[in-house]
Amino acid sequence: MTVQDLRDVLREQAEAPSPANPNRHDQVRSRIRRTRLRRRATVGTAAVAAVAASAVVGVSLLPGTVTAPGPGTTATARTEQDKPAGLPEEFTAGDGTAYRRLAVGTIKKAGAKKVSLTVPVSGKPLDVAMTCDGERGTNTPRVFVNGNADTGAQVVPCGTGMQLRPLSVVRRGATEVTVTFDTTVVGRGCVQRTKDGPCVAPTPKEATWHVAVYEWTPPARPVEPEPVRDFPAKVGGWKLARSATGMSDRDSSFTLEVRSASGKIGLDQLCTGELAARMWFKVRINGTDSSMVGSCGVWKSGDYPMAMIEYAVPKDSRVTISGRIGLWGEYTNRPVRWSVGVYVK
Repeated sequence: MTVQDLRDVLREQAEAPSPANPNRHDQVRSRIRRTRLRRRATVGTAAVAAVAASAVVGVSLLPGTVTAPGPGTTATARTEQDKPAGLPEEFTAGDGTAYRRLAVGTIKKAGAKKVSLTVPVSGKPLDVAMTCDGERGTNTPRVFVNGNADTGAQVVPCGTGMQLRPLSVVRRGATEVTVTFDTTVVGRGCVQRTKDGPCVAPTPKEATWHVAVYEWTPPARPVEPEPVRDFPAKVGGWKLARSATGMSDRDSSFTLEVRSASGKIGLDQLCTGELAARMWFKVRINGTDSSMVGSCGVWKSGDYPMAMIEYAVPKDSRVTISGRIGLWGEYTNRPVRWSVGVYVK
């Protein structure tokens, strides 16, 4: 599981209501400390190993076509009665946007490892959708458009319900594209369960993935997202120092200054809007490029979905945190409201 996968899973789990347990927060924090992949500006990247998940492929088209199967790929026709779970032909998103399915396929546990769907390009934005039958945390298929990796299309590892992500590398002027869902190309990190213990790659898990390509029609007018909830003043030993908020269609950057006595700061993001999960944040600390955050938490109810990134900074000195903000893929008339919080110890 990559660091980004872990952040997304933590946020998804945090949205569910918590049981009545006065010690719940301490238990969760303790578990996260034992297993979370620490992403620090001063620490090297985790080792990556490639793993493969076995699969069988079935495909149906409305009106796309299946590309000729390559080695290790099996394509079979699918009847309308044999519909993949949770991928309707048409649906309306929460902000009123209409979606229409162009092609659909299935990657099962045993057999072929990928499926390719060729779909027409009408000029409307394209999204991929996936549902999963398997254990939570199972590796997700990587998405390629005409052979080019599309990082904006990554989904939560075997999350609940349908997950939608944009196709952001479609060439302008193209009349059709081939979208490949591949379970054989999966970057995996490792988990260090104790402070001085080894970093061990998690055991690969398998699942059945239902995949599809949709096109959507932008709303006639911008859809205003609801306000973002305030960050907690204190959480997990951290204290909120500064925050900034804005709207994706008019606010594309932020700059905050804080003082950290401990030499540590934490950065977290919250968003609202139908496309909140597609936000990205490119961060600079004291003028030096840091990691790009490829997601944003959505906090509608329950406990705060903390997925903070910690940075080492000079002790007892002023620190300038700046950033650029954008979205993966097309977002015409579907703005996102964002908020960035900086915590100190």
